[in-house]
Amino acid sequence: MLAGSMTRLRAPGLLASCALVASTLVQSAWADQSAWTGPDTPPLPSEFRSVEILRADEPLFQRPEADAPRRGTAALGARLPLFEATLGSGCGGRWLSVGPMAWVCESVVQLSSQPPLAAETRVPPPPDGLPYRYYFVGPNGSLGYRELGSAEQGAPDAELEPEFVVAVSEVRQRPAGDPFGLTTHALWLPMRDLSPAQPTAFRGAEPPTATQAWVITDAARAFAKPGGRVLPARFARLTRVERLERRETRGQVWFRVGQDQWLSDRDLTYATDAPLPAELRPHERWIDVDLERQVLTAYAGAEPVLTTLISSGRGSGAAENATPTGEHRIWVKLRASDMDNLENPEASRYYAIQSVPWVMYFKQGYGLHGAFWHHDFGRVRSHGCVNLSPLDAHRLFHWTSPRVPAGWTAVFPTDYERGTLVRVR
Repeated sequence: MLAGSMTRLRAPGLLASCALVASTLVQSAWADQSAWTGPDTPPLPSEFRSVEILRADEPLFQRPEADAPRRGTAALGARLPLFEATLGSGCGGRWLSVGPMAWVCESVVQLSSQPPLAAETRVPPPPDGLPYRYYFVGPNGSLGYRELGSAEQGAPDAELEPEFVVAVSEVRQRPAGDPFGLTTHALWLPMRDLSPAQPTAFRGAEPPTATQAWVITDAARAFAKPGGRVLPARFARLTRVERLERRETRGQVWFRVGQDQWLSDRDLTYATDAPLPAELRPHERWIDVDLERQVLTAYAGAEPVLTTLISSGRGSGAAENATPTGEHRIWVKLRASDMDNLENPEASRYYAIQSVPWVMYFKQGYGLHGAFWHHDFGRVRSHGCVNLSPLDAHRLFHWTSPRVPAGWTAVFPTDYERGTLVRVR
């Protein structure tokens, strides 16, 4: 994790624990039909097929009531399927059903004759696994402006500290000036103040093998035999190898990784076996996080489907920057979440990162998420979360439950679609 217990969820209202059971078949079946209306509910014109979201992170409710538990949030501009309309408390108009157990008030959205967003199935990752372009603020900081046309002509709307990280969704060249980037906080920043993040292209093994390993030291030395002559060849960090043979010499473990090529166990990491969680259902998907080895394995029942490297918290025991051990379940998933420690008066160094991608919180503010600001996977690094490469985080985000429907920015689990179990050991 990045922020540990200091993480703040930016999506409004992400406080209750409830969620979505999404059905592609149901959505497609209803796509060309009029919405059903409840008793005593004014009917909807037949041409309306979807609901357009007018505000960022619009709350969705489990029932057509303003005090119902939250189901998740929807993205600005998303068109969600329209299934049903009914009357209920706390809404100036009709409550609209936009998914199984998901309701939004008519007064905060716009009915549309356009079809809803297509349901997501197997989602191809962006080339680097990232939903935005990310930049570090330079050593002199930067000033942000709400309006591009008046940028740098008056008082700024925000001031950003050096080394803060911003997510840029759009870049525009002004007619007579420098290019500016629009951040996910709706601020225009001069691109000259920013330097681009360089995300790693590393990704785990899918499917994994029982003998695979990764090099975790820089330029690992290879030997002709265990403890023997050093070979000219060096193995770069994050190189994937196969453990073809194991030997132990004078208390040191060695693995043969090629013809007359041996690597020390100290230069490698790999998945280790552990018993299945007791509460697991048959064939249920779950995740194992091995802190000692800095390895994560995703399972379907007893079958591993993906193994990769992580960076967990630097702390130990009950420290705030330690990754909490035990068995947990994902309690909310967010496509992106801001992470910082700006509210911690005891912090020795402040940081702020906008729109950290593919967040899966499993205990309070601790979770799995993509990390583009370092390449230290296989080593302890984070403030408590489980850092993954962007490509691995994207894959796991769309593999774990609850599923995030098209057009949603966050979702909670339900009794019908529990959050994926995450065991940290």
